[in-house]
Amino acid sequence: MGPAIVYVHGIGNKPPEQQLKEQWDDALFGRPLGGASRMAYWAPLLHPEPLPGPVPDDGLGPPPGPPSPLEAAGPGAPPPAPEEFLAGLRAEAGGPFEAGGPAGAAPAGPFDAWQQDMTYAAEALAAGESPGALEVLPLPRSARTLVFRALVRHAVREVYAYFFGGLRDQIVKIAVHALEEADGPVVVVGHSLGSVVAYEALRAHRCEVPLLVTVGSPLGITEIRDRLAEPLVVPPGVAAWRNACDLRDIVALDSTVRPEYDPADRTEDVLVVNDSANHHGAAEYLRSPAVRDPVRTLLGGR
Repeated sequence: MGPAIVYVHGIGNKPPEQQLKEQWDDALFGRPLGGASRMAYWAPLLHPEPLPGPVPDDGLGPPPGPPSPLEAAGPGAPPPAPEEFLAGLRAEAGGPFEAGGPAGAAPAGPFDAWQQDMTYAAEALAAGESPGALEVLPLPRSARTLVFRALVRHAVREVYAYFFGGLRDQIVKIAVHALEEADGPVVVVGHSLGSVVAYEALRAHRCEVPLLVTVGSPLGITEIRDRLAEPLVVPPGVAAWRNACDLRDIVALDSTVRPEYDPADRTEDVLVVNDSANHHGAAEYLRSPAVRDPVRTLLGGR
């Protein structure tokens, strides 16, 4: 019997596939689901060696190779200005993504606005500012700065790799394969860049999906939407799409998918509280009642 729920993970290196799947099972259901769940596990395409598990899926993990000059100074050093951080990101993109490298060439231009918005949002959060009534975690500013800027760095690099590094088709194919194994209706859950992968896989492979859940998703961001197939629609076969984010999550700078994706009456945007250090952690999203409860209701509690 095929899986009843398919997960698609996001940016950063991950623990081994089975451990990651069980972490998501536990966050949603409080126990492993065995063959009833499946992880579309694409991390090895960018990270040949998995993280030693168990570690939380915060969307980061240690950066590949030597530490970035932007992070090597350590938590006691004053953070670089946002302009310096942006310049450093562009310089780094010329290294790991150059032709012949693991992710191929990656031009910076198409995502400049998003990259800049993420960087300034990280700076504001590190200074203790936050949208609405939510407060940032009570960490020292230097620690908050490193947490949020590491998130920017990983998100930008892996989004570049996906759209410009020749990995898009391979990653989507992994998600499609997971969907093909379902022999009935399947709930799909995508986190971070994994929500983009899930969306594209569901447009490529039609199946019966009573609920698509995206968490910490960049699908509302203009620069991401510009690189998706037109028209922007709820994927065929998806009966309902619930998009959840924490307003402090800088990967989901635009927190809505409604009404950009037609028909709007099949989409719903909800705000949740994600108190992981970077407000982007997968498990914290999955444990929120607005995410967990509709999934468990559809799957009979499992």
